[in-house]
Amino acid sequence: MRPFAVEGLRAGMHRAQAGMLLPALLVGAGAGLGAVAFRWLIEVFTRVLSGHDDYSSAGHADNPYVPWLGSYFVLLAPVVAGAVYGPLVYRYAKEARGHGVPEVMYAVARQGGRIPARVAVVKSIASALCIGGGGSVGREGPIVQVGSALGSTAGSILRMGEERMRLLVACGAAGGIAATFNAPLAGVFFAMELILRDFTARGFAFVAVSSVTAAVIGREVLGDERFLHLAPLGVEHLASYALYVLLGALAGVVGVLFTKVLYGVEDLCDAVWRGPEWLRPAAGGLLLGAILLALPEMYGVGYPVLGKAAAGGYAVGFLLVLLVGKILACSVTIGIGGSGGVFAPTLFVGSMLGSAYGQTMGRVLPGLTGSATTYAVVGMGAVFAGSARAPITAVVIIYEITGEYGVILPLMAAVAIATGVSHVLSRDTVYTAKLRRRGVDLDLTGPAAVEVRTAMGPPPAPLAPGTGLRAAVTAMIEADAGRLPVVDAHGRYAGSVGALALARALHEGRPEKEPIETVRDHPPALLAGQSLEEALPLLAASDGDGLPVLDEDGRHLLGWITHRSALAALHPPA
Repeated sequence: MRPFAVEGLRAGMHRAQAGMLLPALLVGAGAGLGAVAFRWLIEVFTRVLSGHDDYSSAGHADNPYVPWLGSYFVLLAPVVAGAVYGPLVYRYAKEARGHGVPEVMYAVARQGGRIPARVAVVKSIASALCIGGGGSVGREGPIVQVGSALGSTAGSILRMGEERMRLLVACGAAGGIAATFNAPLAGVFFAMELILRDFTARGFAFVAVSSVTAAVIGREVLGDERFLHLAPLGVEHLASYALYVLLGALAGVVGVLFTKVLYGVEDLCDAVWRGPEWLRPAAGGLLLGAILLALPEMYGVGYPVLGKAAAGGYAVGFLLVLLVGKILACSVTIGIGGSGGVFAPTLFVGSMLGSAYGQTMGRVLPGLTGSATTYAVVGMGAVFAGSARAPITAVVIIYEITGEYGVILPLMAAVAIATGVSHVLSRDTVYTAKLRRRGVDLDLTGPAAVEVRTAMGPPPAPLAPGTGLRAAVTAMIEADAGRLPVVDAHGRYAGSVGALALARALHEGRPEKEPIETVRDHPPALLAGQSLEEALPLLAASDGDGLPVLDEDGRHLLGWITHRSALAALHPPA
């Protein structure tokens, strides 16, 4: 290549990279503002539905707006919230149901980073209602999905290729985490480790820009305070590292157990519920309300309870009750169709586990154990690592939300062990399990990793039943296609007609008004959810005019896949 050509190529690459800087900054700003607005919505709905700023720390207090109900108002708060967000999610954005992060991972890995813009609005309102009405879930999953939707929307407006679109989605996710936890480093590593599932210097730079921007906005509006204010932490005895290793092993087991219970309860809810999906959150809200009546500490995210447990404010027996209660309450919230994250619940469970473990060991080995608070903090990171299998994010976020460097070594040891135990006990994480249940394996690469729906284009206008041969030729010329689909009287796919078959029929002297059904054929049809690995052999054996793509029921035409569109999906533009 000539020198001037090389210089031109380099200049083009530099311009392309510089062209990502402003979008990354804007997405970070949007994610930061979105996080602020989302937290405000949660506060508003919590105050309206419970009468308190955070009911999890209010005990069995009454709701001052409905004092005649006493503490029994918690039976109705989830029902009222579910009656609003259930129809909202069902009608406008079904992707907003659940904990959000798997949907973002799927969009990045399989859909070129495309997330509908409406998801940001619906997810914000639905999750704020769910949490404000007592849903025992976190706010990080929703804000990750909201920030990612903003990034995807920005990429669509700027007509960016799939690689950059994915990067902007990760920028939005990083910004959401950074602003939510006041943890810009954790935002970066969360996006790289879980969303992009890849580390590159260029990707890191743009994600960091978004994360810093969002964190600056969050700090300016919400204040620059650590998530947890604790006494100085550290390891007092060298031998106590063995205790942290054992805590890591227990946390790995608990992290896997959390995942199993979460999806087990969801399966049970699916099996039991027979009504319309939009009504499910309201009906299931009665069950969630019963849990909250028995254990009001499960109301909402529960950060005050988490902090009190980390500071040693509960006895061992009650800590274990809170641990089990959070797993159950979070699982029920998601199972009934609620909307919220599972990141914060794993931190909650880890705090209960670590504090109980530290207090117990303090009684068994009083001269060796050290502060139970250190074990609570380490337990938070270790349980998250055991459920999400994101060890870097786990270490970084615990450091950022506590500001305690003295806990780094035991934290790293426990997180490493928890991650290893989780690998041994389960193939999936709390995020990938949801996708694998849909038949999606994010570890697949190449054609096996691309769905037909991603590679297909819009279908040609179908021919109606009874269309004449000459009319079919005219339609084919106008569509500039070599094959057209045929539908029946109900609009269902009924085969296709090729140009060669039409030409042969007219050449044989058949009447021009003879219906196309006489020359219709049935080439192999593909389902939108199939992989390109399955589609490519059929496409290679076709006549070159492409193949129809049908919905999962195999009745209605969704798209059309050609050799060119398949190649474009395998090698998307940057």
